[in-house]
Amino acid sequence: MDQAAAHPRRWVILGVLVLALLVVVLDHTILNVALRVIADPQQGIGATQSELQWAINSYTLVFAGLLFTFGVLGDRWGRKRMLVAGLVVFGASSGVSAFAQTPEQLIAARALMGLGAAGIMPQTLAILTNVFSPEQRGRAIGIWAGAVGMGMAIGPPLGGLLLTYFWWGSIFLINVPVAVFAVAMILWLAPESRNPEPGRLDPVGVLLSIIGLVLLVYGIIGIGERGQGFHPETILALCAGLAVLAAFVVYEARIDHPAFNVRLFRDPRLAVAVATIMLVFFAMAGVVFFMSFYLQSVQEFNPLQAGLLLIPMAAAQAVFAPLSSTLVSRFGPKLVGTVGVLLVAVALGSYATVDVATPVLALCAIFFVQGTGMALVMPPATESIMSTVPRHEAGAASAMQNTARQVAVALGVAVLGSVVSLVYRGQISEHLDVLPQHAQADAASSIEETLGTARALGLEAELVQPAKDAFLAGMHTSALCSLVVALISAVTVLIWLPRRARPQDVTQQPDPRGAPGAAESATASNPGATGAPESVSTRRSD
Repeated sequence: MDQAAAHPRRWVILGVLVLALLVVVLDHTILNVALRVIADPQQGIGATQSELQWAINSYTLVFAGLLFTFGVLGDRWGRKRMLVAGLVVFGASSGVSAFAQTPEQLIAARALMGLGAAGIMPQTLAILTNVFSPEQRGRAIGIWAGAVGMGMAIGPPLGGLLLTYFWWGSIFLINVPVAVFAVAMILWLAPESRNPEPGRLDPVGVLLSIIGLVLLVYGIIGIGERGQGFHPETILALCAGLAVLAAFVVYEARIDHPAFNVRLFRDPRLAVAVATIMLVFFAMAGVVFFMSFYLQSVQEFNPLQAGLLLIPMAAAQAVFAPLSSTLVSRFGPKLVGTVGVLLVAVALGSYATVDVATPVLALCAIFFVQGTGMALVMPPATESIMSTVPRHEAGAASAMQNTARQVAVALGVAVLGSVVSLVYRGQISEHLDVLPQHAQADAASSIEETLGTARALGLEAELVQPAKDAFLAGMHTSALCSLVVALISAVTVLIWLPRRARPQDVTQQPDPRGAPGAAESATASNPGATGAPESVSTRRSD
């Protein structure tokens, strides 16, 4: 697609795609602030700790397991069609979640929300890639990536605001009118696009990807639930998931009609970008996990106040993400990416120094630096991935990137959350002798359990400060682990990411598989090569 072929309403379409993306990203963070209320038998539905975990995990498991599949199906059946279907399912299941009467109903509705989200997420980036020319795509992806970061930061304050004035179901119900509006605008504005020559189906590859991802994410969730990684069920799921995904890679590399061409990973632009996204989000996930407890349990802010403190992170994303493409054009992805990861590392390292007396302004400064770093990392990494993969495989590439991020987030929460838990247990155990024997095990599980038990038994003076000190020790250890991972990511970018972005669109390059008909397929998917049109309709609706 050259500059003239860019969709005339591409910026309006981008706005609608960002709106669709925001409802999915917000859902990852907005639920966390409502967990206490949902657990309350009076205000909520009396969910237990295990049921609350599965209200989160059922969404994550379905979402991560089906992202790649729905990206491939969007390339084949139409990205606009898949996006609309995903929004309909997401909006309807959000309404069901809002009015759930039992924890089981909420868990099932959340799984359906994950199904809808898996249909939405990869299509937003794939449609963006097809309506923008290569010259403008970097800036558009910067805005798209900024929306991801903003959604993660906006979720907590929005959730706190809704819980202040409405009932817990409002955090889900708000998705319904947004989804309805997004569907109407997409049907009106967005063009349909698909792979013009999809070839034969690859059911074996799709099935292997689903089984492998579900097993892997289930095992990762098990680490976080049990606080240790050596439970037989967890180890079995992890090993089986890795084995199936390895089989997926081998199988896809050997057939001439793969669901995703894994040989594209030979290009460092793709391989390093995916590795960078995974490393950064692994490190970031642990921080997001413990910072919500730090702000509410250690600093004793209410959910709304804790959420508002994250606004500097969202502001940094909004300011710097759209500028990242200009910076990459001037200084190259290697330098911009390295600076971005180092800023993230500085923020992560700073969390190892905060304590009960840390001023609010200092916290806001750390959040701003963290948001700035993410804004400089995500857009060039995403653009590197999308410019490497042929445009007719944009859905699969988008899904692959989002799947990598989801797996990294789940792994980061599980591993770094377990670090916090293990250090906390070790530090607080010596102070729990004042509690009855039957209450000590539960009180040692988390700072929330310790503080709740202390208040119930009137032992705040004996346990509140030790609990805060123990949590800070675990938080500092986890922050240092995150810092190490971020520094590894910085080294990866500095060594292997190309110094300059390639000016041409990847669809002008031959298929690396060298399969018969590859040149014809590349020509069909690249109008810039011969003037042949891609399978994109610029009509307002089908």
